[in-house]
Amino acid sequence: MKQMKRPAAQLLVGMGLSLLATASVNAQSVLFWSTQATPVNEQKDVREIVLKNSPVPVEFVTNNDGPYFTRLNAELQAGKGSIGVLGALHGGLSSNTKDLQDLSKLGATAKVSPAFVKLGKLGTAEQKYVPWMQATFVMAANKKALPYLPAGADINKLTYDQLVAWSKNLAEKTGGPKFGFPAGPQGLKHRFFQGYLYPSYADSMVTEYRSAGAEAGWNMFKELWKYTHASSTGFNQMQEPLKNEQVWVAFDHIARLADAFNAKPNDFVAFPAPSGPTGRGFMPVLAGLAVPKTAPDKAGAEKLVAYLMTPEVQLATLRATNFFPTVDIKIPADMPASVRITAEAIAKQAGSADANPGLLPVGLGALGGKFNQVYVDTFERVVLAGQPVRAVLDEQAAALRKIMQEANAPCWEPDKPSVGACPVK
Repeated sequence: MKQMKRPAAQLLVGMGLSLLATASVNAQSVLFWSTQATPVNEQKDVREIVLKNSPVPVEFVTNNDGPYFTRLNAELQAGKGSIGVLGALHGGLSSNTKDLQDLSKLGATAKVSPAFVKLGKLGTAEQKYVPWMQATFVMAANKKALPYLPAGADINKLTYDQLVAWSKNLAEKTGGPKFGFPAGPQGLKHRFFQGYLYPSYADSMVTEYRSAGAEAGWNMFKELWKYTHASSTGFNQMQEPLKNEQVWVAFDHIARLADAFNAKPNDFVAFPAPSGPTGRGFMPVLAGLAVPKTAPDKAGAEKLVAYLMTPEVQLATLRATNFFPTVDIKIPADMPASVRITAEAIAKQAGSADANPGLLPVGLGALGGKFNQVYVDTFERVVLAGQPVRAVLDEQAAALRKIMQEANAPCWEPDKPSVGACPVK
């Protein structure tokens, strides 16, 4: 089929904006414009495997955030464009909420976690994007630890109080602490506090930073730390400490647990993060599919979105990108052990009745590092240095407030939407 340059593409090239190497799009194709699957091998697999049986011709084009949003916003401002389907992270899609069409009637979210469906509404009554794929953090345990669970505890519905009790049992009955935490210099400890502790104890990440709920959460973690392996301040990833049995129970990102699961698939189980008084906080890295209001073929775009959400295509996407499905489906036996072990935990975590997602920070720009440091400093002062929780939270809240005001970043889930900078009470 003959390839033709679109008028919109010619305009953008005239403005000096790259349209990628091809600079051309099939006139009858749906242009799938994505910030995801950017590595060359992933692009190849998406084109040749994921999109192989698409009901409509597709031109899959990826780009980094800068060129991606430049082109999208140029088309939106012009009121006419060539992009049919957008593939991007939640934070990126939230930048253009009013410019996305409602996908509620598509029915593509029927088997998606209700928590994710809600996120896809972007604070509106419409389904602004369909949750497409995810990555996240989970818990992992050596099966040797399971007999030490507290009485009545369900590993898939664990509370933080039960995690503390479990860790205490392990420490007292196995010769020393067996809970491990990635508190090393490159460990993702800040993501735990932001997306797990705070949503679970304060239903917040920012606004309630110094609340009574947050104080209770930090006091819980201080108690848990008593039964945490002493080398945790040097652990950047938990897969090695799990493999060599320094620790029997741990928290980390799924990619930082994979080696342990692949090396000893019969030794480990993965399970959802625990819950607290305000829900089961967890931090999904969530990508969605959206259709801009300027899409030239909305019917074709919707067919593509529906196709990408079918179980077999969700599995093909997992193979191509290592991002997990958002729909509840059975993982085939030929998948790597790490995928099979974590998939069920990921699905249960997202699909739990008390799921309370704490999203990756949005809108902070160059201040993202300082934002993360507030949580790290709080951990070091409260847990490692033993300073009074209330005094530390009061002081750190002032630092957090300054960052939010300087960035003028609105709130994101689980905090309520704000006009202007997200407030810190």
